[in-house]
Amino acid sequence: MASISLRNVIKRYGTGKTALQVIHGVNAEISNGEFIVIVGPSGCGKSTLLRMVAGLEEVSGGDICIGERVVNELEPAERDIAMVFQNYALYPHMTVFDNMAYGLKIKKVPIAEIKQRVDKAAGILELGHLLTRKPRELSGGQRQRVAMGRAIVRQPQVFLFDEPLSNLDAKLRAQTRLEIQKLHRELGITSLFVTHDQVEAMTLAERMIVMNAGNMEQFGTPEEVYSRPATTFVASFIGSPPMNLLKAAPGGKPGQILGIRPEHLDIGTEGWALHVDTVELLGAERLVHARLGDEKLIIRTHEDQGAPVVGSTIHALPRQDRLHWFDASTGKRV
Repeated sequence: MASISLRNVIKRYGTGKTALQVIHGVNAEISNGEFIVIVGPSGCGKSTLLRMVAGLEEVSGGDICIGERVVNELEPAERDIAMVFQNYALYPHMTVFDNMAYGLKIKKVPIAEIKQRVDKAAGILELGHLLTRKPRELSGGQRQRVAMGRAIVRQPQVFLFDEPLSNLDAKLRAQTRLEIQKLHRELGITSLFVTHDQVEAMTLAERMIVMNAGNMEQFGTPEEVYSRPATTFVASFIGSPPMNLLKAAPGGKPGQILGIRPEHLDIGTEGWALHVDTVELLGAERLVHARLGDEKLIIRTHEDQGAPVVGSTIHALPRQDRLHWFDASTGKRV
């Protein structure tokens, strides 16, 4: 296991005036054994950042350290990392055992040790009964577990996950998230996990890096990021549904944007007068989509509160201790 330091890390493609910079000075100190999720929309630079840690992309500026070593110039094989990709990358003609053992065989690890490592990883991932099968005989979730097993047997200092759950259906994603959490508890290996799914980020991360257009918008625990978003981008990206951001709320401050989470608006006889556009039933809760003048917002209510009538006017009172204010010109929290 090892710590990871990202020190003013920059990535650009090309040189001179035509150079395109895609990562803009990311700084983060990741402790030994932490599980860090890098989250953001498509094209934000999260996978590029991960690939620089892996050595698959060159660093244009700054330093990446794994443990005490600056690894900028080291080849991927010299960094003592193991990577799990979105597409599994299994050898179709090999059994599960041979897929998991292949990297160790290349390194000429003794056969007895290979078997011991593969059996241990298979036990952790509940793959023992599948070791003689070929990838075509496995489900998507089983293939992803084999890919994780192949990484485990390497016994690396760092795990790197690049959107490993993207090809799975919703049920399998939830199940595999639990398996990854269990895996980290058992092995305690420093991990970086890239995803565009904020639910995945919130449920897996000990701390999370929120990326936007190559910038690190916030680095903190899921609770910190959710409860005190550093920018309007973080506020609108983290949370399902996202935070309501209002430019012209009653009692608003000049030059500021008011943020309020959907669950922090209480429907009653007082507060803002809202026009109800539609109501979504989501099992034990409802999402009320409404308008405050020209601005749209969402209110989260419980099923036992009764559904407002579409087209009617309701009143909603924002909880004063749950208001968030952002600078309208910079988007930063004030």
